[in-house]
Amino acid sequence: MNAAVSFMGGTNGDKKGLTATLAANPGELKLRASLLDTNFTDGSTLNLDDLLLSVEKPGSFIIDFDTSKKDVQFQFMNTLKVEGKQVNWTYSHGRNENRTVLDGTLLLDTANKVSASHELGSVNCKLKYSYVHRGLTTFEPCYDLAKKSWDLAVSRRVLGGDLIKATYETSSRVLGVEWSCSSLVNEDGRIKVSASFNLAEGLHTPKLSVQSMWNFQA
Repeated sequence: MNAAVSFMGGTNGDKKGLTATLAANPGELKLRASLLDTNFTDGSTLNLDDLLLSVEKPGSFIIDFDTSKKDVQFQFMNTLKVEGKQVNWTYSHGRNENRTVLDGTLLLDTANKVSASHELGSVNCKLKYSYVHRGLTTFEPCYDLAKKSWDLAVSRRVLGGDLIKATYETSSRVLGVEWSCSSLVNEDGRIKVSASFNLAEGLHTPKLSVQSMWNFQA
C-alpha cells in the first residue's frame, strides 16, 4: 500500500489547496483514490465528495471516475514498432465532454522523438519535437495548428536531480519558469516553485506558486 500527500499554496491571491492520494497494487492493477484540490482561502473545509477514483493497468489502460462531476474518462495505451522505431500511442475519451484525443509519439533514437496530439472531429492538433542534449538539456518546440503559433520549452537537469524549466507561449506571450527541487529535501519529497510572466501586460510582479509533495509508504 502506497500513500502520497501534497500541499500547494500561492501568492497574489491564488488559491491554496490540498491533494491526497491513496494507492494499492493488487496484482497487475493499480487502484487509487484521490482527494481533489480543496480551497482554504475562503475558510472552506475538505469535501469528501470531491474524489477521483482510478483503476490502472500500467501500459494498457486507465479509467478515472470523478465523483463530483459524475464523469468517467478512459485512456488506452499501446506500443508498436514501425520500421524498427517504437511508437507509443494513447486514446483518451471523456464521457461528459464527449471529447476524444489521440496522442502518438515516435521514438527516433534515445535523444530524439516526435509527437502529435489531435482532438478527433476538430482542428485542434499539436506537433512537438523533443531533443535531449547530452542527457541533461531538453529542447521542445511545439506547433499548435489551431492557433497557428509556436511554443517552446527548455529544461535542464542540475545538482544531480533538480529540474529547471522555462516555457514560452507565443499566442498568449506568457513566459513560465519552474524549479523542481529534490536536493533540499529527503528522497521521499519534492518542492516545485513556479513563476509566470504575461509579457503582453508589460513589466509586473510575476504570478508565483509553491508546491510541496511528500510520499509515504505503508
